[in-house]
Amino acid sequence: MAVTSTYQVSGMTCAHCVQAVTTEISALPGVSDVQVDLASGGVTVTSETPLAADDVRAAVDEAGYELADA
Repeated sequence: MAVTSTYQVSGMTCAHCVQAVTTEISALPGVSDVQVDLASGGVTVTSETPLAADDVRAAVDEAGYELADA
């Protein structure tokens, strides 16, 4: 059963930002889909199992952006 989680990412300003975040989060094990809303900074991730927040934070950091605290 798929799990959908939503995160807020700060610092994204363009299509390149969206691509970088999408690429890094997509590389996490079990992730099947990543949708980024540049205007709101929202990132919706669909995965096979719940993702560890630290793993998502590390992927966003690797892309050069910051995961906003919930």
